[in-house]
Amino acid sequence: MRQRVITAVIALAIFIPILLVGGIWLEVTAAALAVVGIFEIYIMRKRIIVSMDFVISVLGTISLALPVGFYKIWLPDKFSRIDVFYIFAILLLIWTVLSKNKYTFEDAAVSVISMLYIGMGFHYLAAVRNTNDGFALLMYAFIVIWSTDIFAYVFGRKIGKHKLWPTISPNKTWEGTIAGIICALVLSGIYMYFVPQHYSMATMLLIALFLSIMGQMGDLIESAYKRYYKVKDSGNILPGHGGILDRFDSMLIVLPLLHLFGLV
Repeated sequence: MRQRVITAVIALAIFIPILLVGGIWLEVTAAALAVVGIFEIYIMRKRIIVSMDFVISVLGTISLALPVGFYKIWLPDKFSRIDVFYIFAILLLIWTVLSKNKYTFEDAAVSVISMLYIGMGFHYLAAVRNTNDGFALLMYAFIVIWSTDIFAYVFGRKIGKHKLWPTISPNKTWEGTIAGIICALVLSGIYMYFVPQHYSMATMLLIALFLSIMGQMGDLIESAYKRYYKVKDSGNILPGHGGILDRFDSMLIVLPLLHLFGLV
Protein backbone atom coordinates (compact mmCIF):
# COMPACT_ATOMS: atom_id res chain seq x y z
CA MET A 1 0.00 0.00 0.00
CA ARG A 2 2.85 2.39 0.85
CA GLN A 3 4.40 1.82 -2.55
CA ARG A 4 1.06 2.46 -4.28
CA VAL A 5 0.61 5.76 -2.42
CA ILE A 6 4.16 6.94 -3.17
CA THR A 7 3.80 6.08 -6.87
CA ALA A 8 0.40 7.79 -7.06
CA VAL A 9 1.70 10.99 -5.43
CA ILE A 10 4.72 11.19 -7.75
CA ALA A 11 2.64 10.40 -10.85
CA LEU A 12 0.01 13.02 -9.99
CA ALA A 13 2.68 15.59 -9.20
CA ILE A 14 3.99 15.14 -12.74
CA PHE A 15 0.72 14.57 -14.60
CA ILE A 16 -1.52 17.27 -13.11
CA PRO A 17 0.72 20.23 -14.10
CA ILE A 18 0.93 18.82 -17.65
CA LEU A 19 -2.88 18.61 -17.78
CA LEU A 20 -3.18 22.17 -16.49
CA VAL A 21 -0.72 23.52 -19.06
CA GLY A 22 -2.01 21.37 -21.94
CA GLY A 23 -0.84 22.28 -25.43
CA ILE A 24 2.26 20.69 -26.90
CA TRP A 25 3.39 19.41 -23.51
CA LEU A 26 0.34 17.19 -23.21
CA GLU A 27 0.54 16.18 -26.88
CA VAL A 28 4.11 14.97 -26.42
CA THR A 29 3.16 13.23 -23.15
CA ALA A 30 0.20 11.49 -24.82
CA ALA A 31 2.41 10.24 -27.66
CA ALA A 32 5.01 9.00 -25.15
CA LEU A 33 2.33 7.17 -23.13
CA ALA A 34 1.07 5.59 -26.35
CA VAL A 35 4.57 4.26 -27.10
CA VAL A 36 4.75 2.75 -23.61
CA GLY A 37 1.32 1.21 -24.17
CA ILE A 38 2.32 -0.57 -27.40
CA PHE A 39 5.53 -1.66 -25.65
CA GLU A 40 3.44 -3.28 -22.92
CA ILE A 41 1.34 -5.12 -25.51
CA TYR A 42 4.52 -6.57 -27.03
CA ILE A 43 5.86 -7.59 -23.62
CA MET A 44 2.60 -9.31 -22.72
CA ARG A 45 2.67 -11.17 -26.05
CA LYS A 46 6.33 -12.11 -25.45
CA ARG A 47 7.26 -10.56 -28.79
CA ILE A 48 10.78 -9.38 -29.56
CA ILE A 49 11.11 -5.64 -28.97
CA VAL A 50 14.18 -5.20 -31.19
CA SER A 51 12.31 -6.09 -34.37
CA MET A 52 11.01 -4.46 -37.53
CA ASP A 53 7.36 -5.10 -36.63
CA PHE A 54 7.79 -3.39 -33.26
CA VAL A 55 9.33 -0.31 -34.91
CA ILE A 56 6.46 -0.16 -37.43
CA SER A 57 3.89 -0.64 -34.65
CA VAL A 58 5.42 2.19 -32.61
CA LEU A 59 5.40 4.53 -35.60
CA GLY A 60 1.82 3.55 -36.46
CA THR A 61 0.71 4.20 -32.88
CA ILE A 62 2.43 7.58 -32.82
CA SER A 63 0.81 8.46 -36.16
CA LEU A 64 -2.60 8.18 -34.48
CA ALA A 65 -1.60 9.68 -31.13
CA LEU A 66 -0.21 12.90 -32.61
CA PRO A 67 -2.53 15.92 -32.98
CA VAL A 68 -4.34 16.50 -36.27
CA GLY A 69 -2.60 19.85 -36.66
CA PHE A 70 0.78 18.14 -36.89
CA TYR A 71 -0.14 16.69 -40.28
CA LYS A 72 -1.56 19.91 -41.68
CA ILE A 73 1.96 21.34 -41.60
CA TRP A 74 3.45 18.94 -44.15
CA LEU A 75 0.79 16.62 -45.60
CA PRO A 76 -1.22 17.52 -48.74
CA ASP A 77 -4.78 18.62 -47.97
CA LYS A 78 -6.31 15.36 -49.26
CA PHE A 79 -4.33 13.24 -46.81
CA SER A 80 -4.84 12.72 -43.08
CA ARG A 81 -3.28 10.82 -40.19
CA ILE A 82 -5.56 7.89 -41.03
CA ASP A 83 -3.82 7.63 -44.41
CA VAL A 84 -0.44 7.65 -42.65
CA PHE A 85 -1.66 4.95 -40.26
CA TYR A 86 -2.86 2.88 -43.23
CA ILE A 87 0.66 2.95 -44.65
CA PHE A 88 2.05 1.48 -41.44
CA ALA A 89 -0.68 -1.19 -41.39
CA ILE A 90 0.28 -2.19 -44.95
CA LEU A 91 3.96 -2.26 -43.97
CA LEU A 92 3.10 -4.78 -41.25
CA LEU A 93 1.41 -6.97 -43.87
CA ILE A 94 4.44 -6.66 -46.12
CA TRP A 95 6.61 -7.71 -43.20
CA THR A 96 4.67 -10.99 -42.95
CA VAL A 97 6.05 -11.77 -46.42
CA LEU A 98 9.60 -10.49 -45.88
CA SER A 99 9.86 -12.34 -42.55
CA LYS A 100 8.68 -15.55 -44.26
CA ASN A 101 5.73 -15.79 -41.88
CA LYS A 102 7.86 -15.58 -38.73
CA TYR A 103 5.63 -12.57 -38.24
CA THR A 104 2.19 -13.82 -39.22
CA PHE A 105 -1.05 -12.31 -40.48
CA GLU A 106 -2.55 -12.86 -37.01
CA ASP A 107 0.40 -11.03 -35.44
CA ALA A 108 -0.22 -8.13 -37.81
CA ALA A 109 -3.93 -8.10 -36.91
CA VAL A 110 -3.13 -7.87 -33.18
CA SER A 111 -0.64 -5.06 -33.85
CA VAL A 112 -3.11 -3.06 -35.95
CA ILE A 113 -5.89 -3.38 -33.35
CA SER A 114 -3.44 -2.40 -30.61
CA MET A 115 -2.24 0.60 -32.60
CA LEU A 116 -5.83 1.79 -33.07
CA TYR A 117 -6.91 1.13 -29.48
CA ILE A 118 -3.88 2.79 -27.89
CA GLY A 119 -3.11 5.48 -30.47
CA MET A 120 -6.67 6.82 -30.71
CA GLY A 121 -7.17 6.64 -26.95
CA PHE A 122 -4.12 8.74 -26.13
CA HIS A 123 -4.77 11.07 -29.06
CA TYR A 124 -8.04 12.13 -27.46
CA LEU A 125 -6.39 12.64 -24.07
CA ALA A 126 -4.64 15.64 -25.63
CA ALA A 127 -7.35 16.48 -28.17
CA VAL A 128 -10.04 16.82 -25.49
CA ARG A 129 -7.84 18.96 -23.24
CA ASN A 130 -6.71 21.27 -26.03
CA THR A 131 -10.21 22.30 -27.18
CA ASN A 132 -12.08 25.32 -25.86
CA ASP A 133 -13.14 24.53 -22.27
CA GLY A 134 -11.26 21.26 -22.76
CA PHE A 135 -10.00 21.05 -19.20
CA ALA A 136 -13.56 21.20 -17.83
CA LEU A 137 -14.67 18.51 -20.29
CA LEU A 138 -11.69 16.30 -19.42
CA MET A 139 -12.50 16.64 -15.72
CA TYR A 140 -16.09 15.61 -16.48
CA ALA A 141 -14.78 12.43 -18.14
CA PHE A 142 -12.34 11.77 -15.29
CA ILE A 143 -15.06 12.20 -12.67
CA VAL A 144 -17.25 9.66 -14.47
CA ILE A 145 -14.36 7.19 -14.82
CA TRP A 146 -12.85 7.59 -11.36
CA SER A 147 -16.14 7.61 -9.45
CA THR A 148 -17.28 4.53 -11.34
CA ASP A 149 -14.05 2.69 -10.54
CA ILE A 150 -13.83 3.74 -6.90
CA PHE A 151 -17.43 3.11 -5.91
CA ALA A 152 -17.74 -0.10 -7.94
CA TYR A 153 -14.75 -1.38 -5.97
CA VAL A 154 -16.02 -0.16 -2.57
CA PHE A 155 -19.60 -1.39 -2.95
CA GLY A 156 -18.46 -4.56 -4.68
CA ARG A 157 -16.38 -5.48 -1.64
CA LYS A 158 -19.08 -4.49 0.84
CA ILE A 159 -22.28 -5.85 -0.70
CA GLY A 160 -21.24 -7.64 -3.89
CA LYS A 161 -22.66 -11.16 -4.18
CA HIS A 162 -23.44 -11.73 -7.85
CA LYS A 163 -20.42 -12.04 -10.13
CA LEU A 164 -20.47 -9.80 -13.19
CA TRP A 165 -18.15 -11.78 -15.48
CA PRO A 166 -16.13 -14.32 -13.47
CA THR A 167 -14.29 -15.84 -16.44
CA ILE A 168 -12.83 -12.41 -17.28
CA SER A 169 -12.67 -10.54 -13.97
CA PRO A 170 -13.65 -12.74 -11.01
CA ASN A 171 -13.76 -9.91 -8.45
CA LYS A 172 -16.29 -7.69 -10.21
CA THR A 173 -19.93 -7.90 -9.16
CA TRP A 174 -23.24 -6.63 -10.48
CA GLU A 175 -23.84 -4.77 -7.21
CA GLY A 176 -20.52 -2.96 -7.54
CA THR A 177 -21.13 -2.17 -11.21
CA ILE A 178 -24.57 -0.67 -10.59
CA ALA A 179 -23.36 1.28 -7.56
CA GLY A 180 -20.46 2.66 -9.58
CA ILE A 181 -22.81 3.87 -12.32
CA ILE A 182 -25.20 5.52 -9.83
CA CYS A 183 -22.36 7.29 -8.01
CA ALA A 184 -20.86 8.43 -11.32
CA LEU A 185 -24.20 9.99 -12.29
CA VAL A 186 -24.56 11.73 -8.92
CA LEU A 187 -21.02 13.14 -8.86
CA SER A 188 -20.99 14.15 -12.52
CA GLY A 189 -24.37 15.84 -11.96
CA ILE A 190 -22.96 17.83 -9.03
CA TYR A 191 -19.93 18.76 -11.14
CA MET A 192 -22.09 19.93 -14.05
CA TYR A 193 -24.23 22.03 -11.73
CA PHE A 194 -21.17 24.14 -10.94
CA VAL A 195 -19.37 23.70 -14.29
CA PRO A 196 -21.94 23.71 -17.14
CA GLN A 197 -21.03 21.57 -20.14
CA HIS A 198 -21.81 21.60 -23.88
CA TYR A 199 -25.31 20.14 -23.72
CA SER A 200 -28.18 20.24 -21.24
CA MET A 201 -27.86 18.57 -17.86
CA ALA A 202 -30.19 15.74 -18.95
CA THR A 203 -28.19 15.06 -22.11
CA MET A 204 -24.85 15.11 -20.29
CA LEU A 205 -26.21 12.73 -17.66
CA LEU A 206 -27.29 10.32 -20.39
CA ILE A 207 -23.81 10.57 -21.87
CA ALA A 208 -22.32 10.02 -18.40
CA LEU A 209 -24.43 6.88 -18.04
CA PHE A 210 -23.05 5.50 -21.29
CA LEU A 211 -19.48 6.57 -20.46
CA SER A 212 -19.69 4.89 -17.05
CA ILE A 213 -20.79 1.62 -18.66
CA MET A 214 -18.14 1.85 -21.38
CA GLY A 215 -15.46 2.78 -18.85
CA GLN A 216 -16.14 -0.47 -17.03
CA MET A 217 -16.11 -2.24 -20.38
CA GLY A 218 -12.66 -0.77 -20.99
CA ASP A 219 -11.54 -2.27 -17.70
CA LEU A 220 -12.99 -5.65 -18.72
CA ILE A 221 -11.33 -5.46 -22.15
CA GLU A 222 -7.94 -5.10 -20.49
CA SER A 223 -8.77 -7.90 -18.04
CA ALA A 224 -9.68 -10.11 -21.00
CA TYR A 225 -6.41 -9.74 -22.86
CA LYS A 226 -4.33 -9.92 -19.67
CA ARG A 227 -6.07 -13.16 -18.80
CA TYR A 228 -5.49 -14.41 -22.37
CA TYR A 229 -1.77 -13.60 -22.14
CA LYS A 230 -1.64 -14.94 -18.56
CA VAL A 231 -0.23 -11.82 -16.91
CA LYS A 232 -1.33 -10.02 -13.75
CA ASP A 233 -0.42 -6.49 -14.89
CA SER A 234 0.23 -4.95 -18.29
CA GLY A 235 3.63 -3.75 -17.08
CA ASN A 236 5.61 -2.56 -14.06
CA ILE A 237 6.45 1.03 -14.95
CA LEU A 238 4.24 2.22 -12.06
CA PRO A 239 5.32 0.28 -8.93
CA GLY A 240 2.27 -0.90 -7.02
CA HIS A 241 -0.07 0.05 -9.87
CA GLY A 242 1.16 -2.03 -12.79
CA GLY A 243 1.56 -0.57 -16.26
CA ILE A 244 0.29 2.38 -18.25
CA LEU A 245 -2.51 0.30 -19.78
CA ASP A 246 -3.60 -0.72 -16.27
CA ARG A 247 -4.07 2.95 -15.34
CA PHE A 248 -5.59 4.17 -18.61
CA ASP A 249 -7.74 1.17 -19.59
CA SER A 250 -11.07 2.96 -19.09
CA MET A 251 -9.86 6.26 -20.54
CA LEU A 252 -8.71 4.61 -23.77
CA ILE A 253 -12.33 3.69 -24.44
CA VAL A 254 -14.11 6.68 -22.91
CA LEU A 255 -12.12 9.62 -24.32
CA PRO A 256 -12.68 8.78 -28.03
CA LEU A 257 -16.40 8.50 -27.26
CA LEU A 258 -16.43 12.20 -26.34
CA HIS A 259 -15.55 12.85 -29.97
CA LEU A 260 -18.27 10.49 -31.23
CA PHE A 261 -20.80 12.33 -29.08
CA GLY A 262 -19.75 15.60 -30.70
CA LEU A 263 -18.21 17.05 -27.53
CA VAL A 264 -14.76 17.42 -29.12
